[in-house]
Amino acid sequence: MYLLSKDLVFPPVHLSDKHGLLAVGGDLSAERLLLAYKSGIFPWYNQGEPIVWYSPDPRMVLFPKNLKISKSMKQVIRKNQFWVTFNQNFSEVIANCKNSYREGQGGTWITDEMEQAYINLYNLGVAKSVEVWEGNDLVGGLYGIDLGHIFCGESMFSKVSNASKFAFIQLVQKLEKEHYTLIDCQVYNEHLDSLGAEEVSRSEFLTYLKK
Repeated sequence: MYLLSKDLVFPPVHLSDKHGLLAVGGDLSAERLLLAYKSGIFPWYNQGEPIVWYSPDPRMVLFPKNLKISKSMKQVIRKNQFWVTFNQNFSEVIANCKNSYREGQGGTWITDEMEQAYINLYNLGVAKSVEVWEGNDLVGGLYGIDLGHIFCGESMFSKVSNASKFAFIQLVQKLEKEHYTLIDCQVYNEHLDSLGAEEVSRSEFLTYLKK
């Protein structure tokens, strides 16, 4: 694990450990965050801890054409229970992601510093959000970093059953129409696997990232 200085540089990602842990320290400036995402690196740490940077191998990704929509989810979509907007309420989306309870986690990994850093990226047009509404109520959504051909998903929330899935499906369908290469889902989980995401090697992911 490498200790970052004030210099805007990261060590090569192949130097990360078996868990993907690469470096510690640095800051959450827009410049450093953009360099990180373009290099296949992302921050992941808890409140009160130093900033920790990861580049896992393998990497969980979703190629838009491989999106899986279950029969039950297709029924939800047909019911028109939800409607969606894009990039209209970023600060509310990240606040809800920050405050969402996640089983098995003692606290949120979206620190106050991280929340502000991504709001700054949103103001620069780099961070994007998806908002899901039930009537006039914001009931779900997600946010991430848009690199122009790859969308790096960060976090999602749901106050109503299926709202976060709806957000993800709407995003993937939008990105497919816009010819995005893939959605970066970072690390494996069953929820993403059920939606069609898969693991690829870090080297393959970096190849897509650099195209």
